[in-house]
Amino acid sequence: MNRPFFAFGQTLPDIAIPVLNERAVRAAAGLLFLGGIVAFMNAWLIGNFGPTRVFVLAFLMDFSIRLFVNPRYAPSLVLGQWMVRRQQPEWTGAPQKRFAWAIGFVLAGVMAFLVILKGLVGPLNLLVCALCLTLMFFETAFGICIGCWVYNRFNVEQAKLCPGGTCAYEPSEHERQGWGQLAAVVVAVAAVGGLAPLVAPDHMPAAPTVEAASPAIQSKPQDAAEAERCKVPEFAKAMGHEEKWKLHNHCE
Repeated sequence: MNRPFFAFGQTLPDIAIPVLNERAVRAAAGLLFLGGIVAFMNAWLIGNFGPTRVFVLAFLMDFSIRLFVNPRYAPSLVLGQWMVRRQQPEWTGAPQKRFAWAIGFVLAGVMAFLVILKGLVGPLNLLVCALCLTLMFFETAFGICIGCWVYNRFNVEQAKLCPGGTCAYEPSEHERQGWGQLAAVVVAVAAVGGLAPLVAPDHMPAAPTVEAASPAIQSKPQDAAEAERCKVPEFAKAMGHEEKWKLHNHCE
């Protein structure tokens, strides 16, 4: 079958709308989530924003190919399709996925502007990155496309062929969770919370400190520009984020 190079979704003879393989889409979301969480942890824990910039660039390129060329050639979807190649496809409507991916593309563009072009560090980056990770996590872990849900709220023509049949499916009474199941979750959380202090002490032993032996070892005074650059902003102090802000901006 001859497939056009520029297209969005696959046309099947027995389905009226273009479709995508939901299994490949979820696998691609999982791959991107893995890369995103690694980059996020590098930035958050050790102040290394290099992986974040690389990931944002890759994310923006991937979603640009999805939207403006063809999802078949987006690297994450190519790898995702290969990983689920032995699974029967689950077809889902392409129009709502296009809308959801447009949201991802906008978020990627914002991150590229903030992190790559401007080199900014602050709560806005954190919020945008956390939103991207949340969308990908729900997609890959639960098969829930939040962008598709938004599509249905703003589009007169409702989405068709939703993953898991969520467009029309209503759970029966015996499929719904009861109070007993909820109680089991509460008991489990309480048990973990009660045992946590036993397995995770409140503090770790302090690392040994080495006192300076001579004035030469003492830290040299910062110049005025560096001192001004490392002045912790009020929003970071208000968030209790002072030490993390210093770490992220490579300030002592």
